[in-house]
Amino acid sequence: MTEHKISYLALGDSYTIGESVAMESNFPYQLAAKLNEEGLDVGQPHIIATTGWTTSELQTAIKEAALKQKFGLVTLLIGVNNQYRGESLVTYRREFKELLQTAIDFADGNKAHVFVVSIPDWGVTPYGLNSGRDQQTIASEIDAFNAINKEETIAMGVSYTDITAASRKALSDRDLVATDGLHYSAKMHAEWGASLLPAVVKILK
Repeated sequence: MTEHKISYLALGDSYTIGESVAMESNFPYQLAAKLNEEGLDVGQPHIIATTGWTTSELQTAIKEAALKQKFGLVTLLIGVNNQYRGESLVTYRREFKELLQTAIDFADGNKAHVFVVSIPDWGVTPYGLNSGRDQQTIASEIDAFNAINKEETIAMGVSYTDITAASRKALSDRDLVATDGLHYSAKMHAEWGASLLPAVVKILK
């Protein structure tokens, strides 16, 4: 067993906190568990995330948390609520860039220890299908937000993991949907954690 203690900060919204699943089943906890299985001594994730948050609300919460600690691993997944509320792509780009810089600062300036995750597509869930919104419009808007977060992430030299395609499998596999019909199940969170695992292991080992 490798004996480093790696601290983990997860920044986001409902997809990070794991709305409608047990805390230990959200993707940060499942990722930490997998990293420990890989011989990396990763502590319990510190999560700043709440269902419904946009980029600006996450920024406010980070300021209010006033964390002084630096982390060996930071993940960032944010933007679905910007899309849901019809907020502008211009605002999202600016605030996402600021959040990405904040994530890098939390990693003590080490970009290699920051991992951005794409926004899942809620339009394929039962809630999305019954929302009265057009599924293709939701998908294209999610893609537009993801194009921005990917572009800014790559420009900053930070790792990017796409989980959007995986989330769309929920259209035909209801086991991937949580009991609330809107969020994702522990099984989906496990897949997201597995998607992140190789890139994180490569850096931390």
